[in-house]
Amino acid sequence: MFTFAQGVFATASIANDSKIDSQNIQSLEQINTALLSKKSSIRKDAIEWLAQSNDPEQAKSILRPWLAGDLYSRKTDGVLFVSTDFAKGKQAQTLFPNDVTDPSNSVTTQGSVVIENKRHFSKVRTNNSLRSLIRDVLDRMDISASDPKVRLTATNNLLGNKSDKVIAKMQTQLAVETDKQVRHALELGLAINQVLTSTNAAEQIDAIEIIEQSKQPQVYSTLTQVINSDAEAKVIKAAQLGLNQYKQSQTINGGIETLFFGLSLGSVLVLAGIGLAITFGVMGVINMAHGELIMIGAYTTYVIQQLMPNNIGAALLLSIPAAFIVSGLVGILIERTVIRRLYGRPLETLLATFGISLILQQAVRSIFSPLNRSVSTPDWMSGALSINPMLSLTYNRLYIIIFCFMVFLALVAVLKKTPLGLQVRAVSQNRAMARAMGVRSERVDAMTFGLGSGIAGVAGVALSQLTNVGPNMGQNYIIDSFMVVVFGGVGNLWGTLVAGLSLGLFNKILEPWAGAVLAKILVLVFIILFIQKRPKGLFPQRGRAAE
Repeated sequence: MFTFAQGVFATASIANDSKIDSQNIQSLEQINTALLSKKSSIRKDAIEWLAQSNDPEQAKSILRPWLAGDLYSRKTDGVLFVSTDFAKGKQAQTLFPNDVTDPSNSVTTQGSVVIENKRHFSKVRTNNSLRSLIRDVLDRMDISASDPKVRLTATNNLLGNKSDKVIAKMQTQLAVETDKQVRHALELGLAINQVLTSTNAAEQIDAIEIIEQSKQPQVYSTLTQVINSDAEAKVIKAAQLGLNQYKQSQTINGGIETLFFGLSLGSVLVLAGIGLAITFGVMGVINMAHGELIMIGAYTTYVIQQLMPNNIGAALLLSIPAAFIVSGLVGILIERTVIRRLYGRPLETLLATFGISLILQQAVRSIFSPLNRSVSTPDWMSGALSINPMLSLTYNRLYIIIFCFMVFLALVAVLKKTPLGLQVRAVSQNRAMARAMGVRSERVDAMTFGLGSGIAGVAGVALSQLTNVGPNMGQNYIIDSFMVVVFGGVGNLWGTLVAGLSLGLFNKILEPWAGAVLAKILVLVFIILFIQKRPKGLFPQRGRAAE
């Protein structure tokens, strides 16, 4: 067992390599020297010596910074330092807790220095072979870690590794393992080794029966290797059946993943189109600036993150109401200054709103520059939900699907359960009668346009998590938004929801066969043909709303 309590390194760590060989590494003093050796074989033996230590945590404290490229040696005495941010003025911690004294650096605390001259240090060298060995050693040590998740990750990393040391470690751990998932992973690792190394057909077939139940990627390569080997016919037949079962699982999980991506794209289309469903569907206004209102919402998210750089998650949540308010106010301003003078003249409205879209784009270029801006994703939206080794659902898209339904239900509640919603429906069905009943149609028009614009801003918040924020981002969604509204049925929110999700699914299902561009063209052709058959869309307005 080794300890770090003594300062055994100073000048010994820069001793001549000839005093160290692969057979006589017995102490940390020699480990320190071996890490600085120019001979790769000596450094490999140092890694293996650490792997067999009685204190794996201390061994990991050496191997992990070395693997990450954060291990440095001081040229004057060979003392090893760890620094994740190696720069002038930054602190570096000694790898071993001995007193640091060197006239070239300022001593701050025991075991750390302030880097005043980077030239006084050199990075401890490594190469691909050493990095691979370090990873294997770390995984071998982690197989017996206290955390089951760490044990599972380490075991999965070593699947297919035929090293005698790895197999022995797996067998030892399997005898005492209590976690069900880790046991399955250990059994899989041993089965893979057995099917590749055993010459007994019965043992190989038993191993294949274990392997074929797993969805790990190593299963495919292992079974393929068996099929292409000179094994007995019955072994090859069992491997072929197992491979067919694996491919079937791949197809099923790939289909589920395609559906998920389709729902994700559909949710984006719903968010982009639902605001237009109000302004175009309810008010009959062809708003070509709708995409720029989405862009304003995305830029609002960017600005709030700049104001709260240390709390990205809270900034994103605050961006939702902020984007709704900012885009809504811009929408009300557009309606009060331009749109209200053009009701009943759709061509002039189209041209005017197209001009407004260009003005908004140029305004953003002048304020934020023409360059795209990146919006950070909070930690709770990063990564993926792993269902199994073949299927992972990214958190950002999962949250956007949930967010889409939340926005949709909130909008339906506003239109069905609030006085504003009642007035909006009244004005859209019969403006003259609504005015006769005392409804201020001008105010309702402004509020309706503001509501649709605010929803577009909220869509911009969601889109900022999927793509870069730029002056032209709105143009990518204006056509899709109109497609969703027209396909679903003008003025029908439920139609917008179904249409958006359907188009997203169609698009993603077609992409593997037709490609992204052709898939979009085919969807557009389908909508054109569908509108020829049903001009009012999937869910046309009925009753007085259709008049």
